[in-house]
Amino acid sequence: MASRPIWTGAISFGLLNIPVQLMSAERRIDLRFHMLDSRDQKRVRYERVNAETGEEVPWKDVVKAFEYSKGNYVVLEDEDIREAAPQSKESVDIEAFVDPAELGPRYFDRPYYLVPTRKSEKGYVLLRETLHALGRAGLARVVIRTREHLALVLPEGPAMVLHLLRFPQELVDPSEYAFPEGSERQYKITPREREMAKQLVESMSAPFKPQDYRDEFRDRLSKVIQERVRRKGKGRAAPPVETHEDAGEESGKVVDFMALLKRSISENKRTPAASAKTARKSAAATPRRRPAASRSGGKRPSPARKRA
Repeated sequence: MASRPIWTGAISFGLLNIPVQLMSAERRIDLRFHMLDSRDQKRVRYERVNAETGEEVPWKDVVKAFEYSKGNYVVLEDEDIREAAPQSKESVDIEAFVDPAELGPRYFDRPYYLVPTRKSEKGYVLLRETLHALGRAGLARVVIRTREHLALVLPEGPAMVLHLLRFPQELVDPSEYAFPEGSERQYKITPREREMAKQLVESMSAPFKPQDYRDEFRDRLSKVIQERVRRKGKGRAAPPVETHEDAGEESGKVVDFMALLKRSISENKRTPAASAKTARKSAAATPRRRPAASRSGGKRPSPARKRA
């Protein structure tokens, strides 16, 4: 099923802008269950209730609040959240080019595809092949919906993938846990044990073939569900219908990449240390034009609250 772009914008570095669509690179395959009343097989409805009175609270009376101490809250208005949120902009702003090997796997969070729009293939291929040749990746900032993320732009075959990264503050320091330190001698590991462990690892070593791995629990549970549906005589569910979203008109303007590259190098427009500060100042001073891409919003799910 074709997915819709999260947004249509551009990869920006130096003076170059490469129009792209940000597309999801993962697919959720979890089986979704509903809660039913076992007595009559009817859906169980969640309600927003006041923890003291047990009465239902309408959406218009629900506010966001932060509990700064037990039972004490400070209420945040919608305006407070809007002012704190980053300015929404459809661009991947590369601040520096780094060696991806310097980032450990703990930093990687979620992948997206950067898909070139029509007539932007030349710039896309130029950046992709340059990253391939130099073994570099673009360290960038990107706003998805209302949150700003740190991200890494990596070439992967014919594609470029944008990996959302975790900020260092989101990672737990290893010093908070107890890990065994010291040498093999301290733990009385014998040469024979070490050799046997190496032989076992080598005997089980194999190239990674993603197609060999499936969510077997989901497969087994799907068979159970299909059998139950068959027994009830209701047949199979209809396949999902593919939907497509118009990304808007795309510019047919021919870009002089050589001139932009020369100007970017001569002006030394960005430095890793100053780029974030400069970007924030320029965003505050100059309003950005939004692309003509259409957007679709989902309904906000009703949160469940426990009754007191």
